[in-house]
Amino acid sequence: MRKKLLLLMTAVLVVGLALTVFPGSASAKTFKWAFQGDANSLDPHSLNETFLIGFLGNVYEGLVRRGPDLKTEPCLAERWKMVEPTRWRFYLRKGVKFHNGNDFNADDVIFTVARTRSEGSDFKTRVSTIKEVVKIDDYTVDFITTQPNPILISEWSTWYMMDKEWCEKNDAVESTNIKSGKENYATRHENGTGPFVITERQTDVKTVMKPFDGWWDTPKHNLTEVIFTPISSDATRVAALLSGEIDMMYPVPVQDIKRVNDHPGTSVLSGPELRTIFLGFNQADDELKCSNIKGKNPLKDKRVRQAFYQAINIDAIKKKIMRGLSEPSAIMISPKLFQPFGKDFKRLPYDPAAAKKLLAEAGYPDGFNLCMDCPNNRYVNDEQICQAVVSMLAKVGVKVNLKAQPKAQYFKKVLAYDTEFYLLGWTPSSFDSYNVLYNLIDSRDKESGRGKFNLGGYANVRIDELTDQILSETDLNKRNQMIKEAYELLNNDIGYIPLHQQALAWGKKDNINLVQRADNQFMLYYVTVK
Repeated sequence: MRKKLLLLMTAVLVVGLALTVFPGSASAKTFKWAFQGDANSLDPHSLNETFLIGFLGNVYEGLVRRGPDLKTEPCLAERWKMVEPTRWRFYLRKGVKFHNGNDFNADDVIFTVARTRSEGSDFKTRVSTIKEVVKIDDYTVDFITTQPNPILISEWSTWYMMDKEWCEKNDAVESTNIKSGKENYATRHENGTGPFVITERQTDVKTVMKPFDGWWDTPKHNLTEVIFTPISSDATRVAALLSGEIDMMYPVPVQDIKRVNDHPGTSVLSGPELRTIFLGFNQADDELKCSNIKGKNPLKDKRVRQAFYQAINIDAIKKKIMRGLSEPSAIMISPKLFQPFGKDFKRLPYDPAAAKKLLAEAGYPDGFNLCMDCPNNRYVNDEQICQAVVSMLAKVGVKVNLKAQPKAQYFKKVLAYDTEFYLLGWTPSSFDSYNVLYNLIDSRDKESGRGKFNLGGYANVRIDELTDQILSETDLNKRNQMIKEAYELLNNDIGYIPLHQQALAWGKKDNINLVQRADNQFMLYYVTVK
């Protein structure tokens, strides 16, 4: 049954994948690309954010990786096996070099586990069930888990290995702490085993990469240099592509897709993304800082949270803001990743009158004030979505003070749990509901990292219990029923407001061949320039 579970999970990953694979070219090229924001750090354990882990996935590597079809494949580990239900043995790849020339071995794996557990790390969930790591020899390690975990490696493609000697030499033994602003050498310097080396780094200006001559794998690209430029302005980013200043950029604003497709020599590669965009509430604090209601927190009242939900016209957001390139969601994961039950869930109906009635019943007939946090350079039309939500809530009497800011400042604020109402997006790195439940929905636990991204402090003891059972359950039918129960409990509590899955839209020159993955991670080692 364990094998059946893993095979089904693998099959699900292929659903909705946009993929273009081309053979390499004999001539080598410079490749220039842009994104709407910069990488917040070069430390691979500092922030569990899709763009950052995708960006650093070209520099660092994990024991496993995902291929163009998102299937798990060997990387720094050549193979692995389950020795016992709670013991996994990994055979490491020999001859792998870090960019500084140091050898990769078992000591680096053991060190990486310890570093991942350091205070500033955003990746504690990757090793949350690891009880002990045992070195068998220089190229063999055993992971002993606290309980059977059939999906242990499902999240490890974005858990990157670091060089023990380099970190110790440069005082980077602990992870960069994005929340506190505490940096170390690894924040602005890298030493991975991956296909590209960073040769120049100007934060928020540009990053230059070149191929790593000592990479253990065979390159599938023909690049000699990569220049990345963060361009926050949608209009400027599109103009840079159309003028030929850059070769590729994303995301393409939905309103500009036709323009890019109609322009000679450029086109948009589009496809579904697995990310869910949602709204969260502060349900932990006894009083909201920005609210005119003193002595209590209105968001602790389910009727208020339901009023917010029913005040939001998701169809209008899809039509006017996303230009049809989104799929409204009723749960906190893409239905494609929770089959066969994902499509059974339905959104609450848009009903402003019902929202006003709920607010009145909760004791707020005239509404109230609060603050909202929103990134303005992270998701597709993120600030515009937040502005629409503010407008919709105003119609039912809730006055929202919107603070939209670049993702670096946004994440620093909300990860300190300094927020009342916020927009966030989440792609489960395992492509499985356990990741969503453990990271976003479970009660917060600082030591283990459980609930790390539960920014509003939602808590339901039964969901916590179900999450623990879901992790080790190998009977697929039982496991799915547990997941379904957890989502039903969450929806009944109105713990969050799921909005939609956004669509991918990457703009590129027609002479650029690349792979677009449904997890929205851009791998440079599949890029060729004709």
